[in-house]
Amino acid sequence: MVTKTFRSRHGFKSITAGLAAMLLVGMLSAGPAAAASPEEAMAIGVDAYIYGYPLVTMEMTRRVMTNVEKPEGTRAPMGQFVRMREYPTAAYRDVTAPNADTLYTVAWLDVSKEPWVFSVPDMKERYFLMPMLDGWTDVFQVPGKRTSGTKAKTYAITGPNWQGKLPSGVREYKSPTGLVWVLGRIYCTGTPDDYKAVHVLQDRFSLVPLSAYKKPYTPSPGKVDAAVDMKTPVREQVNRLEAGAYFKLLAQLMKDNPPAKDDAPMLAKMAQIGIVPGQDFDIAKLDPAVAQGLQTVPKAGFERIMAHFKNAGSDVNGWIFSTRTGLYGTDYLQRALIAAIGLGANRPQDALYPTSEMAVTGKPYDGSNRYVIHFPKGQMPPVNGFWSLTMYDADYFFVQNPLNRYTLSSRNKFRTNPDGSVDLFIHNTPPGKGKESNWLPAPAGRFILMLRFYWPKDAILDGTWKPPVVTPIPHMPG
Repeated sequence: MVTKTFRSRHGFKSITAGLAAMLLVGMLSAGPAAAASPEEAMAIGVDAYIYGYPLVTMEMTRRVMTNVEKPEGTRAPMGQFVRMREYPTAAYRDVTAPNADTLYTVAWLDVSKEPWVFSVPDMKERYFLMPMLDGWTDVFQVPGKRTSGTKAKTYAITGPNWQGKLPSGVREYKSPTGLVWVLGRIYCTGTPDDYKAVHVLQDRFSLVPLSAYKKPYTPSPGKVDAAVDMKTPVREQVNRLEAGAYFKLLAQLMKDNPPAKDDAPMLAKMAQIGIVPGQDFDIAKLDPAVAQGLQTVPKAGFERIMAHFKNAGSDVNGWIFSTRTGLYGTDYLQRALIAAIGLGANRPQDALYPTSEMAVTGKPYDGSNRYVIHFPKGQMPPVNGFWSLTMYDADYFFVQNPLNRYTLSSRNKFRTNPDGSVDLFIHNTPPGKGKESNWLPAPAGRFILMLRFYWPKDAILDGTWKPPVVTPIPHMPG
C-alpha cells in the first residue's frame, strides 16, 4: 500500500493514502444531508465560527495590508516587505495590540504554488525574531536570536504540498498552509541613531520566489482592489460579516489552508451544515429554518470568544497570564481570542503578554482614576530580551496623548524611590513634578494594560516571578 505524508500543524504524521481517502470521503460526503435541526445547526455554527475566526481574520488582515501597488507605510504587496521605520502611532488600526518596542519587518506570502526564499542578514547580536504564522495563526517556525542566533541565514518557506530539492545552504521551513505571515520584530530603542541602525538591517532582509533565487529579481507591482475596505478596522470588518459570507469565505480559504489532521472531528460537524473545505458554501441552499438560525451565529460566536478572556489563562495579581499562545492544537477558543485581541502572538518562550482589564476593586480601569504599579528593588521583570508595559484603549489600540508615549519599558530611565523601588503611574493627568518619567498616560475613559516579556527567563515561565498588582491611588480631598 502506498504511503503518503500528511502534515499536522505541529509535525508530520504518516498515514496510508487509502486511510486518508476514507477519512476524507467520510467527512465530506456527509455535507448538509445530515439534516441538523435549527438548534443543532446554531450550536454547530457557533463552534464553526470560533474555529474559523483566526483564518478569516488572517485573510481579512492580509487583504488590507497588501492592497497597495508598492510598499508604503504599514502596507506592502504580497511577497514584499513592510519595513516600518518608526513605531506605530495611535492612528494605526491594521492589527490589534500593536507594540512600540520593535520595528516590524513584515511580509505576506502565498507559498501554495512556489516556495519563497527568505534571507536574514547578520544582525550583529541585536535582539530580533521572525515568527512565521500559518493561516490559522500557529507559529510554525521562529528564526531569531533565541533560536538561531544572529548570524546571516537563508531559509526556503515551502507550501504544504511542495516536494523538491533546495539549493545548497538553504534550510527548508515547511508551512502547513498556503498563507504565511512573516511577522518580524527587531528591537529598537526609538532614538534617531538607533532607528538608522535598524533601518540598515531591515534593508538587508530579502524575499524572492525560489525560481528567482540568485537571479536578478524585481517584484511586480501590487494590484489594488477598490472593493477592499481600507478604513474600517479589520476586526470590525470580520465581525460585520453575515453568516453566509463568513462561512463561504471560510470554506474557500480551507482549500489552500488545509485544516490539521486533528481537526477531523470539527470538519465532520461543520459538514452537517454544508461547510466543507474547498467547496462552495451557499446558505440559501440550507433549510430556511436552519439558515435563519445561522444568522445569529456571528454575534453569538464573537460574544463567546470575548467571554473566554477570563478563562484564557491564570489570574495572577489581576493579570491574565497565559502560556497558551503561538501554538494552539485543538484549543479553538483560545486561538480565536488571541486572534481577536492580539493577532500575531508569539510562542511563550519568545514572548508572554500578561493583560489586565480591571483593577483589584473589580471595576474596569478608567482614566478618571489614578493607579500605580510598584516594583520592589531588584524585582523588575526578569527577561533575556526586554519588557514593556503598554497602554491600550478599550479596543486594544494605542491611546493618543500629549507625550506620544504608548509604553514604559526596560529602555526607559525611571525615577527610583529612596529604597530603590520603582513606581509606575497610570492615569489621564500628569503625576506631578519629577514623576513624568514614570508616567504612562491613560485615556479619559476605559483602558487596558498589557505587559510584554520578550525572551522571558524561567522565573516568569514557571511563575516564580509574578507581575505586581495595579493599585488604585485614593483621591485626595480638595
